[in-house]
Amino acid sequence: MASRGHFSSRLGFILAAAGSAVGLGNIWGFPTKVAENGGAAFILMYLGMAFLLAYPVLMAELIIGRAKRANMIDALKSISGNVFGTITGSVGAITVVLILAFYAIVAGWMMSYLVDAFLSILTVDVPWLIESSTPRNLVFMAVFLIFTSVVVTGGVSAGIERWSVRLMPTLFLLIIALIIYVSTQDGAIDGWKALLVPDISRVFSPTLMLDAMGQAFFSMSLGVGTMLVYGSYIQKQENLPKLGASVALVDIGVAILAGMLIIPAMYVALHNGVSILDEGGNLISGPTLIFQVLPSLFDSIGYVGTIVASAFFLLMVIAALTSSISMLEVPVAFLVDNKGVARKKATLILTAVVFAASATIVLNFNALFGVVITVTTEYSQPLLGLILCIFAGWIWNRNEILEELKHGDEHADKTLFWKIWPWYVKIFCPAFIAINFYFSVF
Repeated sequence: MASRGHFSSRLGFILAAAGSAVGLGNIWGFPTKVAENGGAAFILMYLGMAFLLAYPVLMAELIIGRAKRANMIDALKSISGNVFGTITGSVGAITVVLILAFYAIVAGWMMSYLVDAFLSILTVDVPWLIESSTPRNLVFMAVFLIFTSVVVTGGVSAGIERWSVRLMPTLFLLIIALIIYVSTQDGAIDGWKALLVPDISRVFSPTLMLDAMGQAFFSMSLGVGTMLVYGSYIQKQENLPKLGASVALVDIGVAILAGMLIIPAMYVALHNGVSILDEGGNLISGPTLIFQVLPSLFDSIGYVGTIVASAFFLLMVIAALTSSISMLEVPVAFLVDNKGVARKKATLILTAVVFAASATIVLNFNALFGVVITVTTEYSQPLLGLILCIFAGWIWNRNEILEELKHGDEHADKTLFWKIWPWYVKIFCPAFIAINFYFSVF
């Protein structure tokens, strides 16, 4: 088992796992949901849902991973003892490949805007970089996948951990520096009010609760095996509940920091004459926010705006990369564990597979891009999270789970975590995920 590699330090794991959870969705999805759902009222509900729903599922993945010391397919097969585990793990691996396929395209856009912003500092203008085109999308998607594969090829400690402990602190420094800068601009105070002043009437709104539940679940990269695989690289003496809580807190912290950056920036843009509302009167979010509203804001600032734009898109590329390396690791771990393929060869094979899937989406963009996102994130991911709860709560022997927890804490059976979590993940989490899935779909 030693040949599988492991995280050499607690901090290395926390930063790698938090990096997996911290992605583009945190930075462009969370802030606008905050603004649309009552400001601080949404934040409070999100905090509650993060620990009521996402943390227990995160712990299920980490415990399964470390106990079985295997990829998602082999780990779930070991627990179920039949084809159900193999099918579930396989669906998870396929889902994560498809997520990475569309994610690499979006991350490629971030890279192209980063290059454009950097060239703008040098007063070099290359319009091709920010004009949507098939060649641009293919080129930068491929470049991003190359960066991802280089990190994963290095293995757990020399690749994933080594880069995570560099990229995550850089991400924090960039986002804090940008918050400070944006907060000094005219109009920022209105954004801070939208962020921090709670609309109490919205606290128990069904829409707010569902949005908070979905954001908490998806923001922690759950359901597709990334945390399970990372869990398989944790050393036995580590206290898993504490490690999981640390990952959840870092992820929540980045999401809130993103809100502290994006929402004031949107109101600064409004003050500078940039529209921040769509045709329906809602705050603009997603790609339109990142690739139209904020670039317009940077342009309105002048030369300093090009420097700010460079920092912002570097932040976005780092957030994308820390997530993509964990996604690629899921199928790579299967080839290494199950098929005995050398890590470098496995990484190259899976990178080629993801590139082929991404290229297919790029060449059939209008027909496939939205469909792939919907199928993977709105259907497959929550259902996989639900099934993981069933594995941890109903199929796996409780005594085995307790023995695994005792490796890191010999008194685990006397902790509050053990008194609550087994029943919670067995009944409460599946019910909540099922309700959220029903309302999000129907």
